[in-house]
Amino acid sequence: MKFKNLKVKRDSAIGRIWIDREKKLNALNRETIESLHQALKALDEDPDIRVIILRGSGPKAFVAGADISEFADYSPEEAQDLARSGQEKLFDFAENLSTPIIAAVNGFALGGGLELAMSCHFRIASHNARMGLPEVSLGVIPGYGGTQRLPELIGKGRAMEMILSGGMIDAERAHEYGLVNHVTALEGLDELSLRLAEKIAGNSPSAQKHAIKAINAGFRSTVPGFKAEIERFGNCFGTADFVEGTTAFLEKRKPDFSGR
Repeated sequence: MKFKNLKVKRDSAIGRIWIDREKKLNALNRETIESLHQALKALDEDPDIRVIILRGSGPKAFVAGADISEFADYSPEEAQDLARSGQEKLFDFAENLSTPIIAAVNGFALGGGLELAMSCHFRIASHNARMGLPEVSLGVIPGYGGTQRLPELIGKGRAMEMILSGGMIDAERAHEYGLVNHVTALEGLDELSLRLAEKIAGNSPSAQKHAIKAINAGFRSTVPGFKAEIERFGNCFGTADFVEGTTAFLEKRKPDFSGR
C-alpha cells in the first residue's frame, strides 16, 4: 500500500502507519491529512486487520504540528473550511473508526499532532515525548478538536492551563494526567505498541466496534463545542494577533502581542 507522505505496512492482523515527513518533523499538511484518511480507510476495510498503530518517522517527532506555511494567509472563511474539512476527514474519522487505533507518540506531539494523537483510541509515549497545544502563541486556537478532546481526557482545569499557556508537558506528566496510558523508552516503543496491539487483536472485532461506538457516544454531547471551535478558529484568522503570530513563527522570532 502506497500513500503520499506515509509508510504503511501490514504485520499479520496489525496495520502500521508511519507519518513520513521526517525533515518537516512530520508536520501535517492537506496532502498528509488526505493520505492518512485514505490509509485508515483502507486498513479499516481490510477484514484481516484488527488493530492499527500510528506513529511518526524518526526519533524526534510524532507530529510536530500543522504546516503553518500552508495556511498563514487564509481568510477567516478559508480557515473555517480548513478546520471543518480536517475534522471530518481525519480527526473525527479516526476517533470513530471501527478498527482500534493506538497512537505511539515518539518525540514532539504539538498542535495538530497532539490533536491527531487524541483522536486515536488511546496513546502510549516514549520518554522523549513532549506534548502541547501551542496555538495561542500564533494568535489562534486549536482547530482540529483540541479544545474539546483535551478537557475530556485530562479535565477542564488542566486543559485550560495547557491551552492558554501554550506550554508543553513531558511524557511522565502526560501519564499522570491520563493523556497517555503507558510510557516507555524510545527503543521499546514499537515493542510495547505491538504487544498491546496483539492483545487487542485476539478479541472480537465486532464487539470492539460496538465498544468504540458506545464509549464515544458518552462523550459526544459536545458536538456544539466542535462547531464553536471551528467558528472561533476561523475568527482568529481575521485578527492582528494572528498576522503577528504566524509571521513571527515563519521568521523564526518571538511574537510581539503587546498593545494588541
